[in-house]
Amino acid sequence: MEGAKAETSVIRANRQVFFNLGVFEFLTFLRRGVFYTFMINYLFMLMGTVTSTATLGTFNMIASALGQNLLWGRICDRSKLRTKLIITGETIAASAYVLVFLVHTSFLNNGNSLYAGLTIIFGLSILEFFWSMSDVGWTALLTDITSYTNRGKIIGAMNFIASLGRTAGILFAGFLYNDGEGFRNGTIFYTVTILLLTGAAIMVATSRRVSTSKPEQLPATECKSPNPRTNIRRYASFLASLVIVILGASSNSQIFLLFIALKDGLNASNPQMSLILTAWTVGGMIASLAAGRLADKIGRTKVMLLGLSIAIFTPLLYSIANDITLMAIVYGLNGVSFWTIQTVGLVFAGDLIPKEARGKFLSIYNTVMALSWGPAGILIGGPLADIQVKSQGLTPHAAYTNVFYVSSIIVSIGTALFAIKFTRRKNRSKP
Repeated sequence: MEGAKAETSVIRANRQVFFNLGVFEFLTFLRRGVFYTFMINYLFMLMGTVTSTATLGTFNMIASALGQNLLWGRICDRSKLRTKLIITGETIAASAYVLVFLVHTSFLNNGNSLYAGLTIIFGLSILEFFWSMSDVGWTALLTDITSYTNRGKIIGAMNFIASLGRTAGILFAGFLYNDGEGFRNGTIFYTVTILLLTGAAIMVATSRRVSTSKPEQLPATECKSPNPRTNIRRYASFLASLVIVILGASSNSQIFLLFIALKDGLNASNPQMSLILTAWTVGGMIASLAAGRLADKIGRTKVMLLGLSIAIFTPLLYSIANDITLMAIVYGLNGVSFWTIQTVGLVFAGDLIPKEARGKFLSIYNTVMALSWGPAGILIGGPLADIQVKSQGLTPHAAYTNVFYVSSIIVSIGTALFAIKFTRRKNRSKP
């Protein structure tokens, strides 16, 4: 009788942990949707070039990579401080957003929009070094509490929740942005600060439940390969192909936002842009649930290849989508591809990474995924677009279309490398 009560208590505790994690994930992506949906447009308004808009994500990515790989991943492995890293990171970020806003506003008041843009770029990049402790803590915690048999389903469910949060954030952003006033008057900055503090409070409650639970109370993670060295080599191959895919797929991310607003193109208004971006997220919502479950049932490799194939195809359609509805459908399919790759990618990583080194290797994985923040734009998309417009005299519409074609070619190369490595062996116990 006592054993049955104890088991019931454990089940309830585990459900509460997953519920809290789901709420935290919703708030995280609600925040990202509110803040970053129109940040590219705002930076372009302040600084005037496509390349400069990509520097935010680029410097953020560099700072995040340094923080996770040099410091936070090691601390995560040695001290097992998953939730505490998340709480600390979210709290630091809440304070930093207010500081960045105040400094940025002082430059605006003095008529220096360039320095106002640089304040956002460098301020948030410095913050990201410390905030990245939250990223590595989150991925390590999520891997800890899932097993090989349910990892796809649970990560897919979390990404579905993330998509819901991002959808709500995008919709709010469409009204809060108001041609830049939402950033200039601080409404967006303070909204994000409140969301960060709320998320930190939720993780405080979660940390108490996780810390009071014995290890066996949560699902155990198992590595399906009997040879850890083989797993590490396969993990390296997986990351190599993923680097190429992410660079290619993300090289047009900032450009797409500018492309759909062009007067000689769709000439989309702010609400229409929100609609298109929401379609991307809705596609991701569907993909997250389906991809996670399919990855558990039919294999990681098959589902990943499906997502990669869609990522190759969709950029080719951007230039021929001549109305808002059609563009929303095409971009929705692109959302399917991204979230399939996002979901199955973390499942892949969780399967292959040894338990005792999750912080270290998940930091590398997070760094690869962070390439989508801006490096692809500043290394490929931004310069390619600016050179065509400023040096070759092409219209922005034609230049941006060419970037979409290049994006598709790069993703094709990464997909070929992935297929060569992971379709050679037929082994159901492996990804």
